[in-house]
Amino acid sequence: MKNENKIWVELGRKSAIAVSIMSVLSLTACAGIKDRMSRIGVEPPMSKIENPYQRADYKPVSLPMPPQILANTAPNSLWQPARQTFFKDQRAHQVGDILTVLIDIEDEADMKNKTERTRSGGEKVGVPNLLGFESKLGKILPDAVNPDALVGINTDSTSTGDGKIKREETISLKLAAMVTQVLPNGNFVIQGRQEVRVNFELRELTMRGVVRPEDILNTNSISYDKIAEARISYGGKGTTSDVQQPRYGQQFVDAVFPF
Repeated sequence: MKNENKIWVELGRKSAIAVSIMSVLSLTACAGIKDRMSRIGVEPPMSKIENPYQRADYKPVSLPMPPQILANTAPNSLWQPARQTFFKDQRAHQVGDILTVLIDIEDEADMKNKTERTRSGGEKVGVPNLLGFESKLGKILPDAVNPDALVGINTDSTSTGDGKIKREETISLKLAAMVTQVLPNGNFVIQGRQEVRVNFELRELTMRGVVRPEDILNTNSISYDKIAEARISYGGKGTTSDVQQPRYGQQFVDAVFPF
């Protein structure tokens, strides 16, 4: 009776876990289906232009700063050390100014890996004498139990892995970014976002990072390789992007299936 109760309790626990997993999966799938259903026959919406300071995900950047050095200038001098031209500097130099970011990425990677593993083992456990309780094993375990060979385990595993990655990426873009913060050492925190919608496909390009004023060219532009802590994202939304993604069920199976 106790064994049957334990079995029913274990079955109930596993059923509860299965129901919880299915509930989470259903909620996730419903949210995704609702979003896709709302865009049937409708162009992907473009986000509105807004103040970066008022965004929910906005956080000021805090980085280690070198000691600030004050420039020595004569009271009657027309030259300002912060400027790079005598009359006027057209380059971005304060919060709200705009500069052009030149993104020209050409990456290539080629990796190969191969792994082989084989393991085998065997264990046997016997309990011929256990304070006289070995004679009562027949009442608990099936008939014809042999205490000398009570437990036997044999294992044999083979694993072979062969992987190859060949990657080649080329991105050539231009993006207008805005200075959102001036750090104590004079470096600029810049942020840019660009959206282009063609028919039912929305292309998104976002960029964030930290730049030095000295790296900004006289054309008020800067190359992406001069941007520290750069975060560049290029993607899209729409019917074509949805087709390229696996179904929710397949993504769930890939995430939880251990084999």
